[in-house]
Amino acid sequence: MFKKILPAILAGAFAMTASAADDQAAVRAAVEGIGPGIEVQSIAPAPIPGYYQVIASGRMVYVSADGHYMLNGNLVDLQKKTDLSAAAWSGLRKTELAKVPESQRLVYSPANPKHKITVFTDVDCGFCRQLHAHINEFNKQGIAVEYVFWPREGVKTTAGNDTPSYTKAVSVWCAADRKSAFDSAMSGAAVKAASCANPVKDEFELGERLGVNGTPTIVNENGDVIGGYLTPEQMLKALSAPAGSARNG
Repeated sequence: MFKKILPAILAGAFAMTASAADDQAAVRAAVEGIGPGIEVQSIAPAPIPGYYQVIASGRMVYVSADGHYMLNGNLVDLQKKTDLSAAAWSGLRKTELAKVPESQRLVYSPANPKHKITVFTDVDCGFCRQLHAHINEFNKQGIAVEYVFWPREGVKTTAGNDTPSYTKAVSVWCAADRKSAFDSAMSGAAVKAASCANPVKDEFELGERLGVNGTPTIVNENGDVIGGYLTPEQMLKALSAPAGSARNG
């Protein structure tokens, strides 16, 4: 009996897989057709029947399976009082940031950190400088601070030249003493020009894909954005809160 039923089950499963693939192709085409340069990063079934959750060029939207309709905004489960969009963003940030090796970060860490944060930073950002001015206090609180660069002016000007903030970030990264150069730059000192192979462009593009739109953007180990500038005491309180309570989509 089972041998007779199995082919039908497999045929049905194949049809469902093919249908899902067709739906995702329609969704991808619809989103990419909105405008030039839109990059679809992920497509997954949404909690809403008949819709897909799409992350594209740093935005999250919900698109109908036929590609005809798009919902723009956070999806909230009213019964559970849960922001499903924020949870999805956190998962993506956690996954993508895990791919950035320590060798491509500027790490300021105590010997045995209790918490770790990733900070998208810019050397000309006032609040970034204020945060770094307290780096020793963050470490004393047991917080490891790992910086990745996100030059606020972007990578290229409209004329196609490197932006000043990108050039400064590259110069810091390529300095003979990288951390000393970063410390000096964050205190307002001039940055000595330098160039080399560097991760700055990749980190800027990563930030864009993850929805970063300003600095400092601080992400905890769960992938939650816990705000912009916080004092060491505020940071420790935020990091010690229950998982998901600091979540920000």
